[in-house]
Amino acid sequence: MHPFLLASANDAATAIAAHADDPDLAYIAGGTDLIGLMKDRAALPKRLLDINTLPDMARIEALPDGGLRIGALARMSDVAAHPDARRRFPVIAEALLFAASGQLRNMASMGGNILQRTRCPYFRDDDDPACNKRRPGSGCSALHGLNRNQAIFGWSDACVATHPSDVAVALAALDANVVVRGRGGPRSIAFADFHRLPGRTPERDTVLERGDLIVAIEVPASAEARSSHYLKVRDRQSYEFALVSAAAAVAGDGRRIRSARLALGGVAHKPWRLTAAEAALRGASLADIDALTSAIATSFTDARPLADNAFKVELAQRVALRALQTAGARA
Repeated sequence: MHPFLLASANDAATAIAAHADDPDLAYIAGGTDLIGLMKDRAALPKRLLDINTLPDMARIEALPDGGLRIGALARMSDVAAHPDARRRFPVIAEALLFAASGQLRNMASMGGNILQRTRCPYFRDDDDPACNKRRPGSGCSALHGLNRNQAIFGWSDACVATHPSDVAVALAALDANVVVRGRGGPRSIAFADFHRLPGRTPERDTVLERGDLIVAIEVPASAEARSSHYLKVRDRQSYEFALVSAAAAVAGDGRRIRSARLALGGVAHKPWRLTAAEAALRGASLADIDALTSAIATSFTDARPLADNAFKVELAQRVALRALQTAGARA
């Protein structure tokens, strides 16, 4: 195990300054991803700063306008069990219950969950194969290697890895915002802009800078949120990352779709929003399977499957359709 020093944060401002000034320091909350990265030698911080002592960052608050504010230190289990999350945003509760094991959900923080790093086997391999996320400039072993589980959207020659978080897919579908505090003060980042596509710098997963501390996640109220569903397809039923997943939220007039929101997991470097499909679904009948299928297909014209994952194109469309139908039945 990589040796490190551990300290506790006394206040947010001091923690932010320490992180900004020290490139060898990492924040730690639940540690469910970071410790694994350290064991795999994919992250080697010399100092860890425990932020669990920071006040008011584990609160889950129902907002007066119908939205939900989730503290970055709130544990996944607590959010999944929260009555306002279950009632107002079922897609969030379902995505959390599909993620990890009960023991991990009891430890893992919401801020840490959306910062999870990829489960690409080349990135997680401590034998240190070519991986631009692990060693920038070394190449991407998965591009022409084992790529069954890799991206079909938004990848570059530098990286074909996928983002592993389940709840991030739900939050993307609901237009959530990530509240961040840095040296320049607080700011709110739209969830669609929070994670990055790989481009030429796949080692950067998000738009966060040194010192930035996730304070909370805010989910706005919407007509679609109450009628929402998360569906995950994986290689085994228990404790497995998504092969493909879908978050769907629907507002309807009877059986006709007034508006829909769709996002996919397991297909890109970030949660992948199906904006073309959302536009095409307006006015469609939930009973018209051909119309729904055709609308969803409009978001797959730019899919670029790799040698071993062409099956994901059809699978993702089927998963999106089933999630949409289930969400629609709740409308």
